[in-house]
Amino acid sequence: MKPTLFLLAAGMGSRYGGLKQLDGLGPHGETIMDYSIYDAIHAGFGKLVFVIRKDFEQDFREKVVSKYQGHLPVEVVFQSLEDLPSGFTVPEGRTKPWGTNHAVLMGKEAIKEPFAVINCDDFYGRDSFQVMGKYLSSLAEGSANKYAMVGFRVGNTLSESGSVSRGVCSTDEKGFLTTVVERTKIERKADGEVKYLEDDGETWTAIPETTPVSMNFWGFTPDYFTYSQDYFKYFLGLESTKTNLKAEFFIPLMIDKLIKEGTATVEVLDTTSKWFGVTYPEDRPDTVAKIQKLIDDGVYPDRLF
Repeated sequence: MKPTLFLLAAGMGSRYGGLKQLDGLGPHGETIMDYSIYDAIHAGFGKLVFVIRKDFEQDFREKVVSKYQGHLPVEVVFQSLEDLPSGFTVPEGRTKPWGTNHAVLMGKEAIKEPFAVINCDDFYGRDSFQVMGKYLSSLAEGSANKYAMVGFRVGNTLSESGSVSRGVCSTDEKGFLTTVVERTKIERKADGEVKYLEDDGETWTAIPETTPVSMNFWGFTPDYFTYSQDYFKYFLGLESTKTNLKAEFFIPLMIDKLIKEGTATVEVLDTTSKWFGVTYPEDRPDTVAKIQKLIDDGVYPDRLF
């Protein structure tokens, strides 16, 4: 069974206003998401599932879903603040969404096969889809508890316009994930070294160019939904969740639990792909130029779909 590509798009409206996140960066208005989907199709993915907010369904179907129909099956699922397990209600005053792993949970009924999760606004690159597609396609039927993460080399994920936030990964001798530590300020210094800021902004620490970092590109089997459903109930019951109206149920939170208790393994897949995106407004011209160079080099056709 071909794996599914699950695209997290529920944040579009709130972060960018309407569908402005679908900024045309390619020569014919192609978005970063278009390139991800093109790469996924060529890496053997057989279905697309988008998680969005219900309030822009019609706009999304007209501008996005229609583009891919005829190329492969497409489904749309919805994330809302009120979508909670029985017995739970939204805390008074809360308006913030429940986070990336809550968004993943919305795919439970639509996805019955191995699947990859990505952000819609990150350019991941062809090789990253190839390594994830190969991993998921090679899983034995009925596989469970064997997950994967594309580990981008930190030196391939930096912005020339400022610092970036990345999940810096540690692995064991077999290449399995042991920890992900969020570093909120990573940049290349004048001496060429990649460093992150720690100790409350006191110390810059150097890390090797090839250190794997998470760019929210995960590979799961459907059993992940059950673990997430159970742990989300625990998360909602925490006093810290009830009192913090911005507490979020992130994917790394779920992954950390499963690894620490020995329930699942997460293989870190190395990739030569260079990430890029529009972290800062100043990044846009550079991103447009990088996409055009990939087209000029024959990596992508002038028109994708």
